[in-house]
Amino acid sequence: MRAFVGFYILCILIGQDLPFLAADDVNAINDSTQNLCFANRLSDFLPPPYSNISDNMPCTPLWNTFVLRYSESRDNVMTIIVSALYTTGWVGIGFSKDGRMVGSSAMIGWISKKGHAKIKQYYLQGTERDQVVPDQGELQLQKVPPVVALHGAMIYLAFQVKFAVRVPRRAVILAFSTAYPSKLGRLTKHDDKTTVVVDFSKASGATSIKTTTSTEKTKHGVMAILGWGFLLPVGAILARYLRHKDPLWYYLHICLQFTGFIFGLAAVILGIQLYNRIHPNIPAHRGIGIFLLVLSILQVLAFFARPQKETKMRRYWNWYHHWIGRISLFFGAVNIVLGIRMANNGGDGWKIGYGFVLSLTLLAFVVLEIFRIRGSIGSPSSHTPPSFEAHPTSSTSV
Repeated sequence: MRAFVGFYILCILIGQDLPFLAADDVNAINDSTQNLCFANRLSDFLPPPYSNISDNMPCTPLWNTFVLRYSESRDNVMTIIVSALYTTGWVGIGFSKDGRMVGSSAMIGWISKKGHAKIKQYYLQGTERDQVVPDQGELQLQKVPPVVALHGAMIYLAFQVKFAVRVPRRAVILAFSTAYPSKLGRLTKHDDKTTVVVDFSKASGATSIKTTTSTEKTKHGVMAILGWGFLLPVGAILARYLRHKDPLWYYLHICLQFTGFIFGLAAVILGIQLYNRIHPNIPAHRGIGIFLLVLSILQVLAFFARPQKETKMRRYWNWYHHWIGRISLFFGAVNIVLGIRMANNGGDGWKIGYGFVLSLTLLAFVVLEIFRIRGSIGSPSSHTPPSFEAHPTSSTSV
């Protein structure tokens, strides 16, 4: 019990410094967005060399009103033109190795209040404003100057960048804000952003886009928190503190654990789908997720292989069942915290949500343990268990 109390306190403390994941909404690409590809002839207003090649570039709507055009030469130099509807503020496109904002380099463009076109490279060291550093980044811009142009209602950012190696699929971050950067080029917080994965291997033809939607990421997080962060811990609590309600505690414990297993399995499946889309560099989160999946399957198999209560093996089975359950809950909570940390959305929604669940679970442990020490709850009753089932003393305890 003391170990679990200490662990949950540790998770709360760790969680205070972690940005939380929830991806931003990605709007469906409709006919009006497709028409943005044909709204203007870029060679009419973009300077060379962009005007010479822009009309032959493949055009693909990505998200919201963002449209991407690009071409790639044999020496891995890519010409990129990104456009979007524009009123005020800034628009930007960033490149990330793992789909996360932190650690990415971005090209940001805007038209100042005086009508001056501005474009800068930024390095995103973190989610705070002073961690978005202007005139720095890992993009190897070429000698051809980047360009920003406002034509009609559309803003166009054009630049050339050289990549060290040819990577067919790249995670691209799109963002915008209606507030202008400061005079020193410090960016205001984005109004919205998203991450897409672009198949750059088809530079001479149609582009394959896979969009990481908020629904998919949110489902992954919700399933993990419901399964590993709520249902499974509650099932363990019932097994320890509701023994005086025999056999009710047993049936509640089994139902909650199996339901939690289903939610946890769903979280793993959704996580695999997200990984296949954006290929993030998250070995710890991914490894622990696979480890938890193995442990949870072993727990389910152990339930069906449970020996009779009177046998000697039952004692060792109890040890196995209890400690595998405790280890699973420990790493389940750790992995939720890691997953939230990987999100880097900078908001407080997930932090508050999981912090509330974690705090409530800890409070329940403390209060119920006090009642258990006093002998008010947790003592098995004399109720005879069902005739078809041995007394289930092996349920996960805390």
